[in-house]
Amino acid sequence: MPVNTWRGRAVLFALLSLLAGLCALLSLAIGAQNIAFDEVWRALVAPESSDEHVIVRTLRVPRTLVGLAVGAALGLAGALIQGHTRNPIADPGLLGVSAGAAFGVVLSIYALDLRLPGGYVWFAFAGALAASVVVFLLGASGRGRSTPVTLALAGAAVSALLGALTSALVLLDPDSLDGFRFWAAGSLAGRGNDVLFPLLPFLLLGTVLAFANAPALNSLGLGEDVARTLGLHVGRARVTGVAAVTLLAGAAVAAAGPIGFLGLIVPHLARAATGPDHRSLLPASALLGASVLLLADVAGRLAAPPGELQVGIVLAAVGAPFFIHLIRRRRLVAL
Repeated sequence: MPVNTWRGRAVLFALLSLLAGLCALLSLAIGAQNIAFDEVWRALVAPESSDEHVIVRTLRVPRTLVGLAVGAALGLAGALIQGHTRNPIADPGLLGVSAGAAFGVVLSIYALDLRLPGGYVWFAFAGALAASVVVFLLGASGRGRSTPVTLALAGAAVSALLGALTSALVLLDPDSLDGFRFWAAGSLAGRGNDVLFPLLPFLLLGTVLAFANAPALNSLGLGEDVARTLGLHVGRARVTGVAAVTLLAGAAVAAAGPIGFLGLIVPHLARAATGPDHRSLLPASALLGASVLLLADVAGRLAAPPGELQVGIVLAAVGAPFFIHLIRRRRLVAL
């Protein structure tokens, strides 16, 4: 049952923050070499030159920070895009973000032979931004303003076109497939500060725009006509929301690859606890998204030791049946 009081929501946010902290601790402790929790703590507050401390500080801390940022961004972007499109099965990829980022990665590998995440991350982000801008311009053409339906149709068309171009490049140069398929699976492995820090300003700006967009989303939930009578500039609210989704999802996909189902499922779980008020839904989705992504990453490390399954594969394996169950059991929480 959704919480309806500020005290209840404060308790909810405290619990979600605690959950995110526990998931981060698990991410630091579990892997090819498990490390005791007390040793993890010592590595953080009083580091030494032991192998365990080096693993925690140089490998797992950056990876965990990337996981927290990417999970929060995708959860937040998912709640935004579902609110703006009034579509309970919308996800951040609806605006062509994933397809644009994938094309940017393949193009950078094909043309510039960039193989490391730190090298092609900017091309992924540029592709995601460019695709989203094209989708928005196409969706706004005609009568001069975008609607949820035109955005969805434009997103589907642009994604199909970019998917075909990406496949063509991969077929032209089979060597590109090796670098692309690892990114396309969605993974936190090998992602560190060199990937996170350049994208952090865009993630922060997207978060600010998302929270600023929350009151407008509440008004739009009453219908566009009612929102206009309440003094809302609908076009401005749409642009702000699309910009936030583009920055958040574009940076997240550029950093970790196209991770599916997270931005689709997390808003439904958060909405079941907070209700439809986006002032509570958005931060809850961010916290829950970070927790879910880290848990999936830990599960991937435990699934195939001493190797690991990419987090995108884990979320696809768990997320698809869970979402089907959600549809059959609850008929989705109403938007």
